[in-house]
Amino acid sequence: MTETILWRRIDVPGHEIATLEVLDNGWKLAGTAIFFCPNAPTRLDYVVICDELWRTRSAQVTGIIGSRTIELAISVDAELRWYRNGSEFVAVEGCMDVDLGFSPSTNLLPIRRLALPVGGQAEVRAAWLPFPSLELEPLQQAYGRLGETTYRYESGGSFARTLELNSTGFVVCYPGFWRVEPGEDAIHPLT
Repeated sequence: MTETILWRRIDVPGHEIATLEVLDNGWKLAGTAIFFCPNAPTRLDYVVICDELWRTRSAQVTGIIGSRTIELAISVDAELRWYRNGSEFVAVEGCMDVDLGFSPSTNLLPIRRLALPVGGQAEVRAAWLPFPSLELEPLQQAYGRLGETTYRYESGGSFARTLELNSTGFVVCYPGFWRVEPGEDAIHPLT
């Protein structure tokens, strides 16, 4: 099974395409974001590998931000120690999820891992890659399931949004930042 989605950026000109693929022992989330931030055309390609319980095992981000080349290789071991380009990154030790600050795709990871019932809530600590620095840092997050396809997302103590999801768990509406492009829920199983 492979599924794909296409988002349009709302805050700046741009688009992103992502795919979710089942692996023998987990999941592969991959995509490309192309957008324009102030004075810096950006293209970022990413691949996130998760185990069967939706815990991040590795992530790669490559591309350009203006004239800056991006090449990040992130890995996580069984003790939840994180490594960035081969060097241990202690600040995010213990995190289970990577959060790509330039993409709505990685909200899917804790949503699927937590599998909250309607009315359920949970807090997580993510290894966040804020844009444009792309320097790993810890980020406290909270997810509350408001309905079958609606979640309340909070992070950093001051940021909050109500997210609308599709049946796969991809965000289809992230107010102020991303919206799925129209057409058949923008989810198309590939043959």
